Amino acid sequence: MQRRNLLKVVIAAAASAAVFTSLAAHADDKVIKVGTIAGLDAQIWQVVQKVAKREGLNVKVIEFNDYVQPNAALDAGDLDANSFQHQPYLDSQIKQRGYKIVNADLTYISPFGVYSKKLKSLKDLPQGAKVAVPNDPSNENRALLLQQSQGVIKLKAGAGNNGNNATPLHVADNPKKIKLVELDAAQLPRTLTDVDAAAINTNFALAAGLQPTKDAIALEDVHSPYANLIAVRAKDKRISRG
Repeated sequence: MQRRNLLKVVIAAAASAAVFTSLAAHADDKVIKVGTIAGLDAQIWQVVQKVAKREGLNVKVIEFNDYVQPNAALDAGDLDANSFQHQPYLDSQIKQRGYKIVNADLTYISPFGVYSKKLKSLKDLPQGAKVAVPNDPSNENRALLLQQSQGVIKLKAGAGNNGNNATPLHVADNPKKIKLVELDAAQLPRTLTDVDAAAINTNFALAAGLQPTKDAIALEDVHSPYANLIAVRAKDKRISRG
C-alpha cells in the first residue's frame, strides 16, 4: 500500500478509536459491528480492527457490495456504525428513507475519477460520446461536477452545490452532445468496454484493478468536499456525548 494510503489508514483508525470507545460502553455484547464496502474500505478496516484491539475494543467488520445496504442495516440496528460514505450521500439517504443516522466523525477522501479504455483525456471525447455515471443522487452530482471542472459540460446556475444535487436535466451546455448513461455505481467498471468513459468511485475502481492516480483520465483534486465519514444512529451519538 502506498504511503498516502497508509496515512489514510492511520487517520481512519485514530478517528474510529474515539467513536468506538463510547459505543463499546453501551454495546450489550461488547462487539462493535461496523459495516463497510468490500475493497479499499474493507482493507482499511482490517487495520482499524487491529488498532482497536490494542485499545481493548472488539470490532467486527461486515462487508457489503453496494451502497444501499449499510445504511439500512445501521438504521435497523443490525450494525453499530458504518464507514463507506460521504456527507452528501448520507444526506440524500436520510431525505429519501427517513433514517435517523448522523455523522460521528470524518476519516479520509477517496478521489472520484473518470476512466476509459478508449481515451487518454476527457478532451478527446468524440461527439455523441457515452459517459456512464452513478445513478444515486450524490455520486451522480459528484460525477457531473467533475465533468464540469474539466470543461466537458456546464451546469445550470446553482445546480450541484449547497445540497442541490445535479442531474442530466441540469446540464445547460453540452457542446459535444455527450450522452450520460445512469447506472448502479457497482456496475460501472464493467461498462468500460461499452461506453467511451465512466465516472467511478474509488473503491469500485480499485476492486476492478484500476489505480486512480495511474488510470483515471480525470480525478478530483484535494479540495473535494466528499470526505468519508463514520455514521452511527442519532441516539448513539447523543449517548457518546454524555
